Amino acid sequence: MPRTCPCDLPASYQDCCGRLHRGEAAAATAEQLMRSRYSAFGVGDAAYLLRTWHPSARPARLDLDRKTRWVRLEVLETTGGSVVHTEGTVRFRAHYVERGTPGELEENSRFVRFEGRWVYAGAL
Repeated sequence: MPRTCPCDLPASYQDCCGRLHRGEAAAATAEQLMRSRYSAFGVGDAAYLLRTWHPSARPARLDLDRKTRWVRLEVLETTGGSVVHTEGTVRFRAHYVERGTPGELEENSRFVRFEGRWVYAGAL
């Protein structure tokens, strides 16, 4: 496991997204869930990604490409998604390297509360 958290917050993986991945805590905000999902891609935790996907949009299975290395996350904008909201969006840019070639993915993601927890509801 990485020492620093892949989500780009100044914390160790174990103390940051690792505790969400292990089920020791739940994301308090939509942004925290988005960061933890980015980290899950980085560490190859497909089970966490599936667990935090809204059931109406969740794929039956998820195969992560081990040749993609996620290297940096930029949170560009958030709307709603706080501890008092029931939905929110997070626009982000994720930087990666795939087979030696750098790239980036930009998405505006929608998050909703489902059964009391934040879940990913898809891209806008």
